[in-house]
Order: sequence, then C-alpha cells, then structure tokens
Amino acid sequence: MTWSEVFELLSVGFQETAWMVGVATLLTAVGGLLVGVLLVLTDRGGLLPAPPVNAVLGLIVNVGRSLPFIILLVAVIPFTRAVVGTSIGTDAAIVPLTIGAIPFFARIVESALREVPADVVAAATAMGATRRQIVGKVLLREALPGLVAGLTITVIALVGYSAMAGVVGGGGLGDLAIRYGYQRFETEVMIATVVALVVLVQVVQMVGDVLARRLTRR
Repeated sequence: MTWSEVFELLSVGFQETAWMVGVATLLTAVGGLLVGVLLVLTDRGGLLPAPPVNAVLGLIVNVGRSLPFIILLVAVIPFTRAVVGTSIGTDAAIVPLTIGAIPFFARIVESALREVPADVVAAATAMGATRRQIVGKVLLREALPGLVAGLTITVIALVGYSAMAGVVGGGGLGDLAIRYGYQRFETEVMIATVVALVVLVQVVQMVGDVLARRLTRR
C-alpha cells in the first residue's frame, strides 16, 4: 500500500472519528452537566436536598462508570439498534460513546461544583438570589475553569472510546487500525493511525489548557 493510499484512508478515518467524538461530546456535555448539577443540588445541604433522588442518581452514575467501555459497547447493542436502526457505523457508535461518557463527566462536574466556596453561595442566597440564579451565575460561573478542564479530559477519553468502537465496526481511526493495521498487517496504516491519534489528543489537550487558563485569569 502506498503512502498516498494510506493518507486517503487516514483522512476518511479521521473525519469519522471527529464526527463521533464531536457529537458525543455535545450530548455528553449537556447530559453530564445536568446530572452533575442534580447530584450537587439534591445532596444533603444542597439547594434542593433530596437524599433518595441523590442516592438513585449516584447509583446510576457509579454503575455507568464501573463498566469497561468494550463491555458497555456490546451490552447496549439492542438499545443502539432501537435508536439508530443499526449497530454498525459511526452514527451507531455515538450512542454507546455518549452513554459511557455521561457518568464520567457527571462526576467531574460534581467535583468542580463542590470546589466553589460555600461562602460565595451563602452570600448569593443572602442577597436574595433564586436557586436558578445561584446555579447559573454562581456555581457554574465559578466552576467554569474546572468544567472546561474536565470536558477536555472527557473528550480525550471519548477519542480512546471511539478507537475501541472500531472493534465492532464503529468506523473511525480505530476501525482503520484494526482492519488494515492488524488484520492485513499493513504496518504503514498502523503507524499513521497511532500518529494521528497522538496528534489529535495533543491538540485537544492544548486547546483545553489554553481555555481553562484564560477562564482562570478572568
């Protein structure tokens, strides 16, 4: 296989990986942020204390985090087929990617929100701020640098998950490495895939670090 053919395959695989990770990141950011905020609000001493709800949410998150992604990938195939209509391809891979990443990011959100000083929340409450204002203008705003750093970690984890999705025909760089680099012993493809994944992760980490630092200075 020539290098021009390798780069052509790599371009397609990169686009598929970018699509899977991009869509899964958006869905994870929304879902994980919602679950993380609820974990903080419903805890004892929170703005909406509800220990039973908090316990159920915590259990669901813990179960989601305890499953290795490759097992989750296979376990949710019936659900994936019901949602997307197929269990193969990049669109199908987005479903388990999102399910696997939401609990991960939810705990990061919870941890970042708990780092907000209690005095800041108490001051906002004393000034008559509503719960919605406290969450949106105090908790989330104060925790924004940590949330950005956490989302960066989540995106990098999703890149790794997307590579594993290639095992079951999920497409992307992982599928490329398995089908050509491993099964067909195309060393050039394997090397190119590894380099592409390393570069992708480095770029994501650099962008996330820059954004987090800028938000911290503000």
